[in-house]
Amino acid sequence: MIFEGLPTTPRSEELVDKAFSRAARAGRAKRGHEAQESMLRTAGNVLSDNLENVVVSWPDFGFDVDPFYYELADAIVDVDRLQQALSQVMWASRQIESLRDEYTTKIRNSDVDAARKHRKQAFARMADVMDQIEEDLRYIGDSRDDLRDLPDIRPDEPAIVVAGYPNVGKSSFVNRVTRASNEIAEYPFTTRGVHVGHFERDHVRYQIVDTPGLLDRPEDERNDIERQAVSALEHLADVVLFVLDPSGDCGYPLDVQLELREEVRALFDESIPLLTVANKHDRFDAVRAEAVDATMSVTDDENVERVLEMAVEAAAFEPDLPTRDPEE
Repeated sequence: MIFEGLPTTPRSEELVDKAFSRAARAGRAKRGHEAQESMLRTAGNVLSDNLENVVVSWPDFGFDVDPFYYELADAIVDVDRLQQALSQVMWASRQIESLRDEYTTKIRNSDVDAARKHRKQAFARMADVMDQIEEDLRYIGDSRDDLRDLPDIRPDEPAIVVAGYPNVGKSSFVNRVTRASNEIAEYPFTTRGVHVGHFERDHVRYQIVDTPGLLDRPEDERNDIERQAVSALEHLADVVLFVLDPSGDCGYPLDVQLELREEVRALFDESIPLLTVANKHDRFDAVRAEAVDATMSVTDDENVERVLEMAVEAAAFEPDLPTRDPEE
């Protein structure tokens, strides 16, 4: 996952202490001008390098982040604010480099007492720059903590998104078709966990995503974060599988379930197929006139594989195959 490997973000005070401690050790090994210059360059390098590393460890949201993960990230943190913080930290890195070079010249062109004063002045100005980005570093660190545990969903692999009211059999279906390969985890945009399962067909790995708390109730019952997380799913889905319980035993009348189906259909682009599947198909007569694409019984393991095959066919995923050089 694109945010999983982000390193811990140091705090401003922590970096300053680290830089000045190393500078003091470097200065003890030398005398006169050399000691002052060594302290200055050590502190400047530690600060500027660490700040630059903070920034370059993040992917470029404009080029490297898939729209799915961009929307998901923006649902949890303010991506604009995060990018601003990263920009400020890079500015600080460059500013400290400039101070290091400016005061190196001053130290070389002055006597030892003046050199010591220049080095102290440089340290004070570097510390001031670090104070200016204290909140930026904190925001970057908090964002890293929030984003590193996002679901491991791969936008380059075909995805089947499962929707429908609670208790209609969605999770049972996901567990059934993925066997023991599904993962269940808590994520900041839903309190009920996201189920991500995998299965293979013709050497292609498919993802099947059940999102309790997102596509299991009407839009007006979702909060802003949940709405944005739903918009992220629009970038992910190759096909939507909407599960109905025609018996109504799930606690939601059939007409209410069908209203949610139409709302979910409107969320996704017209190019994304939506298949309606009635679970507990012994009650199929209740929905025969409602454009149901298939029926199944997860409990009795009836027609489950056929429903999965229909989803795979609807996704119509064509993997990129390596091409042979015609000159070979």
